Amino acid sequence: MYQERTSRLTGAVLWTNTPSSGRPGTGRVLPDGCMDLLWHAGELLVAGPDTRAHPTGSADGPWTGLRFAPGTAPALLGVPALELRDRRVALADLWPAAEVRRVSGRLAAAPDAGAALEDLALERAARGTPPDPALREIVAALDAGRPVAATADLLGLGARQLHRRSLAAFGYGPKTLARVLRLQRALALARAGVPHAETASRAGYADQAHLSREVKDLTGVRLGELLAG
Repeated sequence: MYQERTSRLTGAVLWTNTPSSGRPGTGRVLPDGCMDLLWHAGELLVAGPDTRAHPTGSADGPWTGLRFAPGTAPALLGVPALELRDRRVALADLWPAAEVRRVSGRLAAAPDAGAALEDLALERAARGTPPDPALREIVAALDAGRPVAATADLLGLGARQLHRRSLAAFGYGPKTLARVLRLQRALALARAGVPHAETASRAGYADQAHLSREVKDLTGVRLGELLAG
């Protein structure tokens, strides 16, 4: 069973996924522009930003994760998002081994792993440099359907500057980020029961065929199959 709630860390979401007994199955994590700090089987992992759906198994024990808002994880984790794109890596590959052992021990002993994961992120955030406020503006502009060139102009950036910032913060350039955000808008509409043709128009696609192609390209399955799953 998957559950989530708003985290005490601004913009983040705390989630847990516990497989149902006797129902192994598989699932997929869809691109959303986010990065996650994961706790599973006594190990801390980092999930980088995805450009395609990431298949997951559900028979390998419970997972706890903290999903960071787009662009906010690199400052907290100390690594550019581009280095983690489409990857799942052990936190010990990014942080000193002694520190990872210490915080892993804390999580293993905690009665609530989710709360302990939040505490870890909050402590890191308090000691580090806050994310660049311009990153929120980039996400807001692209999520509103503003073209990349217009987004760069809005922020007073050149196209290359915007691209470099996007790679470091989000793991991919602004055009890919815009595609991912548009996909999430479309899925929210479709899951709310909005007809596919209207979903395509409201989410910013040229037509329903364009929506179908983008969903298949980014998730690996057709929209109807995705909604049914």
